[in-house]
Amino acid sequence: MKLHFHGAAGIVTGSNYLLETAKNKVLIDCGLFQGLSEMEKKNLEPFPYNPKSIDFVFITHAHLDHIGRLPKLARDGFGGRIFATRPTIDFARLMLEDSQKVFEKRANRAEDMASLDGEQIEKLMAMFQPAEYDKLVKVNGEISVYFREAGHVLGSASVELNIEGKKIVFSGDLGSTKTSLLRDPAKIEEADYVVMESTYGDRFHESNQQCKNAIENIAEETATKKGVLMIPSFSLERTQQLLYHFNELVENNCIPRLPIFIDSPLAIRLTGIYSRYPEYYNNEAKLLLKSGDDIFKFPGLKLTLTTKESKAINDVFPPKIIIAGSGMSQGGRIIHHEARYLSEPENTLLIVAYQAKGTLGREILDGADSVKIMGETVPVRAKVERVDCYSSHGDQKDLLWWLSNIVQSGADRKIKKVFICHGEEDSSLALSRKIKNDFGLKTEAPHLGDVAEL
Repeated sequence: MKLHFHGAAGIVTGSNYLLETAKNKVLIDCGLFQGLSEMEKKNLEPFPYNPKSIDFVFITHAHLDHIGRLPKLARDGFGGRIFATRPTIDFARLMLEDSQKVFEKRANRAEDMASLDGEQIEKLMAMFQPAEYDKLVKVNGEISVYFREAGHVLGSASVELNIEGKKIVFSGDLGSTKTSLLRDPAKIEEADYVVMESTYGDRFHESNQQCKNAIENIAEETATKKGVLMIPSFSLERTQQLLYHFNELVENNCIPRLPIFIDSPLAIRLTGIYSRYPEYYNNEAKLLLKSGDDIFKFPGLKLTLTTKESKAINDVFPPKIIIAGSGMSQGGRIIHHEARYLSEPENTLLIVAYQAKGTLGREILDGADSVKIMGETVPVRAKVERVDCYSSHGDQKDLLWWLSNIVQSGADRKIKKVFICHGEEDSSLALSRKIKNDFGLKTEAPHLGDVAEL
């Protein structure tokens, strides 16, 4: 049995793992490479395997770095089944439709990446088969799988794969035990091999209370300075977490009453899907819903679906708060607001999301004096703040807690090796060392193209 690392190995994006046996070839995720232009060019390259030979795909969640190359996979000949949770399937449709529109705007990439029209997207979606948490899925005579709560985004899963007598656990992206909307990642029992993420394998997040305090202080400062608070945010999960927190802060009069704009059509539609799956929330969120509180709606909130509505935000005098995509400032409506407001010192840019190397967001976060936005040089005079507690990725403590449950339950089945993936090199190596020291396990931090014999 061979495990091929075709994405998110030595890097964060492009998740794509091929598990190959004598009888089966299955993929875990099929995502986009994101960040530096050299990295994004990998999306145009042929797959390092024949898509026609792939029997099944298991999807951990609907972020584009995990599903974004599914259209290309289907276009190039894949015709099997794709397994995912129901929320992931609903999210995937919107995420893929939106990504196709983005690629169509880049003429040089349209032929390679965005050649699926609406009818073809429907054919792709018909390949999806829903899976429920903790219910065994018998894929065929040799493969069975459990999808376990991962706590990263609504419907996200760790994939527990039983194949030819071996149990391989793919963590997917693991959430933080500090989140205030979703449940903690599930405790998984035993494994022969573990493939786990390491996005924040070398650091620790702030607590939820620290995060709320930071938001209160920044909102208060924005109001006092009559400035604009810009928050670049991922459409899936980060925006919903922000709405959840702002709902609490506004309704409890913890922050000044400012207009708060959600300037992202995709985020607005994804929030609608969140509202359809309250059974996936944690107990705190469920209790709020039961009390009659709409956790994604509060006084002052304004949703701007159309371009006209988005442009009208400019006519609203500060102070105001704008939450918009993309989360790394690589496109979307946030860059128009950044172009307009970054040059003014009374304004604030609040970073609440991971910023990959090579992105505009990372450049600003690293302290650039000026940046290029839509071909124009924009001085960065606005205050740049960062809070880590909104991350939908667990920190080192969360990751070790998740792995410890597998270790402690495996008295009769010790983990043979842990593969540390989905992280920049420093982060992956730090987590690898910690796992060796704490658990005495063999670890490996593979790179793109590496193959492991299981």
